[in-house]
Amino acid sequence: MGRPPTHAHHRPSLPLTTTSFTTLNMLRSLFGSGPKVDLKAVLEQGATILDVRTPTEFAQGHVKGAMNVPVDQLQSHLARVPKNKPVITCCKSGMRSGMAEGILRKQGYEAYNGGPWTHVQKLKG
Repeated sequence: MGRPPTHAHHRPSLPLTTTSFTTLNMLRSLFGSGPKVDLKAVLEQGATILDVRTPTEFAQGHVKGAMNVPVDQLQSHLARVPKNKPVITCCKSGMRSGMAEGILRKQGYEAYNGGPWTHVQKLKG
């Protein structure tokens, strides 16, 4: 009687794979999955820059001309954000701006996560 066959490789179970994809998708939604659009061109078309950091962070440096509405207040201050042109969100790392992008898109805005405000500032020139 022989030993049971051994497998040279192990396949991850479906729940692990599903969990991995779910985690990856969550990270992509928070930090963006790379540029899908030319943000520089969107800026040149007159997009609104929405900085979703706290007023204290905003006061320490921001993109010239940017609006400041903290992400935790965005839902109740949507009327301040023009809906007739694209909106590029930014913050310190890209996490809060990713959340803000999602809020805006659900409300019918053409919104893009610009990531860190310093990145948007470089794009603006």
